[in-house]
Amino acid sequence: MSNTPQFEIPTDMRKMTEQSMQQVKTAINGYLQFLQRGVPSNVMGSSDLSNKVFGYAERNVASAFEFAERLVQVRDLQSLAKLQTDFIQAQMQAMTEQAKDLSETATKALMDSAKTTTMGGLSS
Repeated sequence: MSNTPQFEIPTDMRKMTEQSMQQVKTAINGYLQFLQRGVPSNVMGSSDLSNKVFGYAERNVASAFEFAERLVQVRDLQSLAKLQTDFIQAQMQAMTEQAKDLSETATKALMDSAKTTTMGGLSS
């Protein structure tokens, strides 16, 4: 038998928390969709960069909600610590990859823009 203290969130509180999380998730997803439709691609440099930014935002929000859903199911401190550690490690890895990809995409967009500007200036 484990010496780790056990605890359980009451069923009513868990249901209320899950409903609240679903409402927040729906609201955030709606907000992200609104922003994605409302931000012109030229504001972010290119549609590829814009699509990646919004795609990563959606994935990061989904990851946070998955974490919150698992958090409600935790029954002991050891599981809580492992869940937290795994989540932080996964998010750090994802953010590192996302930053690298966004940097490369932004650099490519700038280079393409510079080429287009230079080429446009030559044809005048």
